[in-house]
Amino acid sequence: MLTLSKLTWKIFFAAAVLGIAAVTAFVIHVEANLPPVDMLRDVQLQVPLKVYSSDGKLIAEYGEKRRSPLPLSQIPQQLKDAVIATEDRRFYSHPGVDFRGLMRAVVNLVSKGTKEQGGSTITMQVARNFFLTRTKTYTRKVNEILLALKIEQELSKDEILELYLNKIYFGKRAYGVGAAAEVYYGTTVDKLNLAQIAMLAGLPQAPSAINPLNSPESAIKRRTHVLDRMLTYNLITQAEYADAMRQPIATTYHGRAIELHAAYVAEMARQKVIEIFGEDAYAQGYQVITTIDSNLQIAANKAVTRAVLEYDQRHGYRGPVKRLRAGSNYIAELQDIPKVNTLWPAAIVDLDETTTTANVVLKNGSKVAINWGGIANNVQIGDVVYVVPQGKDQWILSQAPEIEAAFVAMEPNTGAVLSLVGGFDYERSSFNRATQALRQGGSSIKPLIYAAALENNFTAASIINDAPIVHDDPNNDWRPENHTKEFYGPTRLRTAVSKSRNMVSIRLLQALGINKAIEVLTNMGIESSSLPRGLSLALGTNNISPLQLTAVYSTFPNGGYKIEPYFVKQILDSQGRVLYTAEPTAVNSIEKPAPRVLSAQTSYIMTSMLQDVINTGSGRTALQLGRKDLAGKTGTTNDYVDAWFAGYNRDLVATAWMGYDETKSLKEYAWKSALPMWVYFMDQALKGKSDHLPEPPPGLVTVKIDPTTGLLATTGQTDAIYEIFTEDTVPKMSARKSSNSANNQADNHLTESDNLF
Repeated sequence: MLTLSKLTWKIFFAAAVLGIAAVTAFVIHVEANLPPVDMLRDVQLQVPLKVYSSDGKLIAEYGEKRRSPLPLSQIPQQLKDAVIATEDRRFYSHPGVDFRGLMRAVVNLVSKGTKEQGGSTITMQVARNFFLTRTKTYTRKVNEILLALKIEQELSKDEILELYLNKIYFGKRAYGVGAAAEVYYGTTVDKLNLAQIAMLAGLPQAPSAINPLNSPESAIKRRTHVLDRMLTYNLITQAEYADAMRQPIATTYHGRAIELHAAYVAEMARQKVIEIFGEDAYAQGYQVITTIDSNLQIAANKAVTRAVLEYDQRHGYRGPVKRLRAGSNYIAELQDIPKVNTLWPAAIVDLDETTTTANVVLKNGSKVAINWGGIANNVQIGDVVYVVPQGKDQWILSQAPEIEAAFVAMEPNTGAVLSLVGGFDYERSSFNRATQALRQGGSSIKPLIYAAALENNFTAASIINDAPIVHDDPNNDWRPENHTKEFYGPTRLRTAVSKSRNMVSIRLLQALGINKAIEVLTNMGIESSSLPRGLSLALGTNNISPLQLTAVYSTFPNGGYKIEPYFVKQILDSQGRVLYTAEPTAVNSIEKPAPRVLSAQTSYIMTSMLQDVINTGSGRTALQLGRKDLAGKTGTTNDYVDAWFAGYNRDLVATAWMGYDETKSLKEYAWKSALPMWVYFMDQALKGKSDHLPEPPPGLVTVKIDPTTGLLATTGQTDAIYEIFTEDTVPKMSARKSSNSANNQADNHLTESDNLF
């Protein structure tokens, strides 16, 4: 008969065996359902989508999580020491689970009856962050332990630490030490001092609650704890400890480290990537390499800003943003008023009417002196206004402009977009006027009509009568006229394009035939559906975007080829592997040759004619650049609603546009608004570069002609001029020797021409 003590022992033993068996079965079951940890070798961290210029400048970053992954070799040893000392000091000696720390957590649970975080190693945190939720349950803890043991069998300690330092959350959307250094200190990890390292090393415990931006007091306590641990384990000296303890928090939120302002391009690139790869692209670490040249983009940004502000200065002061009572808290009142481009909101705190100067306070608290006499005559203390810097320590009164602008520059042989500005300020309006705004092209379309004429046996010396058009349709009261309100009689096409003669363009289109013109314009890249089937086409009543017009004008400098604009050069994955490469058509490309749409001879002659626009016509403002290789055309639409200048040299074609988003008159011609913008850009874009004139193609002949008739000059004619023809369009007749004969010849030529119209 068994004694009670033996029975009790056997029951206890059986229960223990059953318990161990149950735990073993539970562990086996859990382990069987654990995810494979070998995937950590090829883990894809959720890295934001980044957009770069062609020369490597960061334009934008998209994604909910900020992360800048770093190899362990690029993370300072002191930062690694701080994290290990704080989170898992036996990291390099335990097998993934620190059983001593775990037992402390169990004792705490038994003694206090509460579950706390303690006991998690760095490896266990990696397991939780990559495979598990943050919900505190016993099952999750078992999973965490088992996964940690498996991870340690699969990866080295350094590989585990690298994953941890790049994955862990530091608050403020920053994941990993690289992003944390950027967010809190605006720098890279290699430039952090000890106090900053200790601050970051303490954040993983409670990144939202104890970060220095949300709770400076808690952040200081946590930093002290990290420094204490580092000192205890002889990772820093007493002197280093004392110096770090004296350091102020000195941290502010640092937004994305944008190196190049090209917000409209960034949005275009973002849409392109999402179109190709879908919404997952935001977290895959894709790198978009655009065609944008950072120097040209900076030049375009400055050109648009300067031209818009100069236009606004010319057209009067519209008054303050609002008026505050004297003695108001000016800085507080300014916080809700946004900065617009280079314009700062400010409040006038005192003024001197005798010197037209005033002292203002900016929204950041700075106080500056401004001059207000050039734009306003009615400013008061308490006015909230905009001011703009004009060099070191110099500011002037300005205002948020109502006018808008767009600018595009392109490489004419490939269509690569080198710079693009879609408006005065992206934050104020994300509508991209360079690509989305379809506006009437005005006189900037005329060269395309002239090119169509040259393709159909007209010449630069063809004579067209600059005279009123009689329109017989009583239902359409169309009375076109020249911008000068005058008519100039028989006019050569070269003169007509340089002087932008409307009546010549209309009569030329009439003589050419609308269908022939539309065929050439469509081949050059203008949408056929946008072209009016009437004579108003000669005045640019079709709608076109600045990007489209720039691409079409590229046909002239590139020798007659149609190119398609593109702005994304490559898309790379997070490891730098190429996922997408643009394959544009290009002049002289063997793989994808651009189609010829104009003869080389027509392109060359048109360039010669458009050089005259700058030398003697509406583009004379560009003469200040002191170059001989520039060509282009102004364009002002009816009632001055749109202002354009499209121009180029052999290497660069660019278009400037200015206008209001609504239909409203600019009250000035394009030579005064859009052309200066183009000149400001070209001045920077071509600085230090020699003239690059196009080479004349075969089949051209230069001869002297009579400027009145366009016929061959007579021997000894003193007013003869040179003109360029194709070999088969050289005039066959000479002008009469006497002035009377010349006049008769002109009259006869005109009479014959008038019959065409």
